[in-house]
Amino acid sequence: MADIKSKQKGLFLRKQELRHGIELLFFAYRDFTQEADSLLAEINLGRAHHRVLHFVGRQAGINVSDLLSILNITKQSLSRVLSHLIDEDYVEQKTAAHDRRQRLLYLTDKGQKLEAQIAELQFQRFARAYQASGAEAVAGFRQILSGLLDDEARAHLERLEALDEKR
Repeated sequence: MADIKSKQKGLFLRKQELRHGIELLFFAYRDFTQEADSLLAEINLGRAHHRVLHFVGRQAGINVSDLLSILNITKQSLSRVLSHLIDEDYVEQKTAAHDRRQRLLYLTDKGQKLEAQIAELQFQRFARAYQASGAEAVAGFRQILSGLLDDEARAHLERLEALDEKR
């Protein structure tokens, strides 16, 4: 029996298996975002808007600089998306009391409702997958996804997890 396990041990590192993992990630992301994309399209918003809503919702009062760092996009790209969300009353911008140059971002009531609606769709999808897979598989999944992150993304994720612990 030990021979079979040792032979299978490295099989997941074959290019065919690695390619399959990459394809699973592509298809999972497509399906994971599909419902949210449809909902957003109905109100003329897209995936970039969703990312801003998500992270502003996760960190009320986040400054523009930190949001740029998390999203890893240009100021111009964020400005276009953020302006649209502000104009449509999903996000509001306030000046920081300690530094008048700093702009802090918050979801409006309308933005909170939309973000919660999208999150609920995605929570349900994750809950079904987690429940079908079990705790050990969920831990492995998280470990693999964490292993795909670069150091900067991992640091952002750790800060978000620390926020959750404070709540």
